[in-house]
Amino acid sequence: MKIHEIRAAVIREPGSLQIEALEMEGPREDEVLVRLKATGICHTDIDLCDDWRGPPAVLGHEGAGTVTEVGKKITGVKPGDHVVLSYQSCGQCRACRDGHPVNCEHFWEANFGLARLDGSNALERSGVKGHFFGQSSFATHVLATERNLVKVQKDLPLDLLAPLGCGLQTGAGTVMNSLNVPKGASIAIFGTGAVGLAAVMAARLVGADPIIGVDMNAARLKLALELGATHVINSRNEDVASCIREYTGGGVDYVLEITGASNMYHLAVEVLKARGTVALIARPNGSTSLSEGRKILSIIQGDAVPQYFIPKLIELYRAGLFPFDRLVKFYDFSEINRAMADARQGDTIKPVLRINEE
Repeated sequence: MKIHEIRAAVIREPGSLQIEALEMEGPREDEVLVRLKATGICHTDIDLCDDWRGPPAVLGHEGAGTVTEVGKKITGVKPGDHVVLSYQSCGQCRACRDGHPVNCEHFWEANFGLARLDGSNALERSGVKGHFFGQSSFATHVLATERNLVKVQKDLPLDLLAPLGCGLQTGAGTVMNSLNVPKGASIAIFGTGAVGLAAVMAARLVGADPIIGVDMNAARLKLALELGATHVINSRNEDVASCIREYTGGGVDYVLEITGASNMYHLAVEVLKARGTVALIARPNGSTSLSEGRKILSIIQGDAVPQYFIPKLIELYRAGLFPFDRLVKFYDFSEINRAMADARQGDTIKPVLRINEE
């Protein structure tokens, strides 16, 4: 079996990653080897790093790069193709066969199991776990499958496209897919980081009104107004419920709760109209009915099929309708710990690591 020497940021203890030389197996017959150009850093990565209690591992799940090798069963891409990487799915269960990979019966194992679905690990020779979200993109090279990669055109920079694989897809997809927000509906977005600002841009695209951004970071709220919010509320010093009632004449049709704070969840329910919906980001799938027909939906990945939704977001970007480049700040791969620190502090909305420089 061919072995590749790679470099990767390894988490061995909470709060810090070290770039190390590792050995990785070459692609199996259903796998693709990708030389990464860049990877976004998602808050899922940061939260896991801050409280890491697992074995040595390579995280990261917003990779973008160039295909260098393909297994013999691969038909959709070839060496030299540009690809964006997203979440993994099994491809075999009923949900996958029906075109809903985000509801894959093996979603947890495929994305958080730190192994292939058969339990094997391509980084085993180095004593490190990989395959996070089917990629482990905090590395110079990754293995992926056709189920979690999206072929993209070569005229846009890969380092810009990297964050489309998770956070931006989730925010926009929640508005456009999960909720299918109709024109004229009111929406409040609790948390205006990368996911929330993607949701703001999507809400403007579908014609929601009003679009209310809620955060404690004044700079992010200012950007939310520039990207499509009609109103913003600084929850540090304003009464969110009172402001929402004033802006809407009662309550909102939809709330996206992205902060994860329990008080914001209860507030989200409080400000809903009758028959309104709260979307909780990155929670297990399902829905719960409340009084007066209100509902709570738990959202994963904005119910997006990456192979269809990521190209759609790229076309919207080309048309000037989804300017996600305004969220991105680039860092060298060696600056991964600083990039995470900047994101924790709210100084950077979407950090992107440039890995393999040409």
